Amino acid sequence: MSDFWFYFKLGLEHVLDWQAYDHVLFIVVLCAAYTFNAWRRLLMLVTLFTIGHTLSLLLANYGVVQVSSWWIECLIPITIAVTALFNLFTAGKEKRAEKLGLLYIATVFFGLIHGFGFAKYFKMVSGDNDILHLLEFALGIEAAQIIVVIITLILGFIVQTLFRFNKRDWVLVISSIVIGLVIPMLLQNCFL
Repeated sequence: MSDFWFYFKLGLEHVLDWQAYDHVLFIVVLCAAYTFNAWRRLLMLVTLFTIGHTLSLLLANYGVVQVSSWWIECLIPITIAVTALFNLFTAGKEKRAEKLGLLYIATVFFGLIHGFGFAKYFKMVSGDNDILHLLEFALGIEAAQIIVVIITLILGFIVQTLFRFNKRDWVLVISSIVIGLVIPMLLQNCFL
């Protein structure tokens, strides 16, 4: 049982690590366009991201796929920027639901990329190919992501209710802030 808590906590810390906040930025920008009313859809997106993340860890842990760390470190901020840009271009447009299938596929794909970014460290920590440890880690990731989602939804509710931001403005502001935070990551990871 202590192994469970070790890997669960490792998953929590992986997402909630403020020194490596890329995961948090992705989840924040992913859920910025949603409210508590859309919790099922949002939970589906977050879970799909976890599935993609876990699948890449599984593939890397068993040596099925190896990806250059430079590519992954470059692609991670790109996934965040693409998601934020999607929000900017679709904010306030009701036809967003039509693009939901594409959003689900992109979320899984982006989860794969983010998972490869942690694969080498996870393999070093786990030291074995025990799939149970990987699932325990995935549960920790999912729990941490749900924490980030709840905090983001609460902040969105407060800003939209107390400060009378409309939903479109909230999405535009959050997405723009995230883009501003991702630009230095892009420059550092892709061009320097």
